Amino acid sequence: MRQTKTFLLPDVGEGLTEAEILTWHVRPGDTVVVNQPIVEIETAKAAVELPCPYAGVVAEVFVAAGDVVPVGSAILSITTDVAATSPADPSAEPAAAGREAVLVGYGVRPTGAPKRRARVLARDPHGTTAPEAGPPGEAVKPVRMGGLEMGRRAEQLLSTRGPVLAKPPVRRLARELGVSLEAVDPTGQEGLITRSDVERAARLVGAQPAATVADPVAAQRFSAVQARTGERETRTPIKGVTKLMAEAMVASAFTAPHVTEWVDVDITRTMELVDRLKEHPDLAGVRVSPLLIVAAAVIRAARRHPGINATWQRETQEIVTKHYVNLGIAAATPRGLVVPNVKDADTLDIVGLARALHELVETAKAGRTTTADMAGGTITITNVGVFGVDGGTPIINPGEAAILCMGRAVARPWVVDGEVRVRQVMQLTLSFDHRLVDGALGSRVLADVARFLEDPAVELLLG
Repeated sequence: MRQTKTFLLPDVGEGLTEAEILTWHVRPGDTVVVNQPIVEIETAKAAVELPCPYAGVVAEVFVAAGDVVPVGSAILSITTDVAATSPADPSAEPAAAGREAVLVGYGVRPTGAPKRRARVLARDPHGTTAPEAGPPGEAVKPVRMGGLEMGRRAEQLLSTRGPVLAKPPVRRLARELGVSLEAVDPTGQEGLITRSDVERAARLVGAQPAATVADPVAAQRFSAVQARTGERETRTPIKGVTKLMAEAMVASAFTAPHVTEWVDVDITRTMELVDRLKEHPDLAGVRVSPLLIVAAAVIRAARRHPGINATWQRETQEIVTKHYVNLGIAAATPRGLVVPNVKDADTLDIVGLARALHELVETAKAGRTTTADMAGGTITITNVGVFGVDGGTPIINPGEAAILCMGRAVARPWVVDGEVRVRQVMQLTLSFDHRLVDGALGSRVLADVARFLEDPAVELLLG
């Protein structure tokens, strides 16, 4: 017996009320299996892929990429065979009265709760996805695909393609170049879009303005030119990670009294150690940079000076000192600034720390940082040196007591043993919450980090 089951948008963490649909990986008519990733969504904290709770055939997709959907709203339906339903599927048995089953692991919601539906889509006889028709005589709105409102013919042409296949770095490159992946011709295996495919499409955009293209499918490829040259202003909705970051920074800046101190450090020996570590067989394939040594220095300073690894609890009027270090690393990503952290970083040796930092950065760049990755940080490092900047006055990550900013390494004249020599020098800046960290403690922490970087090999041996 065949049944049609509706998949509701789950609460993917910490009571978030809505999410933006980023990318659909399936279309009506596609066959799906349990736990197959079917859609990528973005909440205020992270971008995640949702697994399919049912096995069957996609019947309808109710919301489109770009829609912001309340938690609990129907996003698609799947036609299933009862025999094919997953044993873990809660819908295989009658739900309790007054409750409706949702994705496993995300709880249930009252069936009487009102539902808000985003723009509803229906499947037409051609297998495409289109808006439901309005009252008689009302014009049907064109479908928005890949950032361009298109007519029915272009939609039908694009519907012949399967799901867009591209790795996260390629998707990020496409966003940076203003290229729609739906309009890129893939050359990779099994229809995978490669980096060169996106770059070729970007060159085509620069070679032929969109206004000169007659074919509506080709017009989509060149739509980025019109967007860049035909508008004097661009309005970007404040949502997702950008909204969360703005709220957090305002709360931190106007709640915690910031004090900032800085010091210039001779990191010549740090740079030499980094070069040696890059050649070590235990670190093959792992990105090794001065950030690794700075991270080790901050971890040791936090162990020696626990007061810097604490938080101010206004509700309970307590200072909570953490006897573990969850080291946050501020990362600029296509989605905005995120601060994932390495859990229990103080328990790792230099090789383990290098691998953890490498994985953290790669995950952030791919846009796969989760809410759990960003929760529970105790102290943070931000690296503005990678942008060619000497230093800055960072804002403390909410819930923490301090943040260290590392600038770029610059060749400068430096006095060594009474002689002026050319050395690699970096500026370190420490911002701390003056409610629980006084100037003496902040200064000792910064000096401790600086001393570590001046001769890291010795400091690592001494522990």
